[in-house]
Amino acid sequence: MNDNKLIAEFMGAKPFVLGGSTEYEMYGVLDCIEDGANEKHYFIDDEMRFHESWDWLKPVVDEIEQVNEGVPEQMLHVSLYSTIDEVYEAVVYFIQEYRLTPKEVV
Repeated sequence: MNDNKLIAEFMGAKPFVLGGSTEYEMYGVLDCIEDGANEKHYFIDDEMRFHESWDWLKPVVDEIEQVNEGVPEQMLHVSLYSTIDEVYEAVVYFIQEYRLTPKEVV
């Protein structure tokens, strides 16, 4: 799931290369990743759940709204009745476009 990697990087997850794979530290990035003896904090692409969990995807939508200072045009077609697949696709599309847009230097 290359798109999960894209979302993790957008959210500020730190990548760690271990052997031949890259894992992302999600602790502190998502509230649903808790601290505890049996809690998992590092995820490879295929283990991330942005595409199947509202607990993972909703914070991304919130971050997009803050970065864009409102609801981006690409996400206006998403409604309360949208499936997680539709919201996930809109999130991925926004992040891809956002990465291509030159940022103002302050």
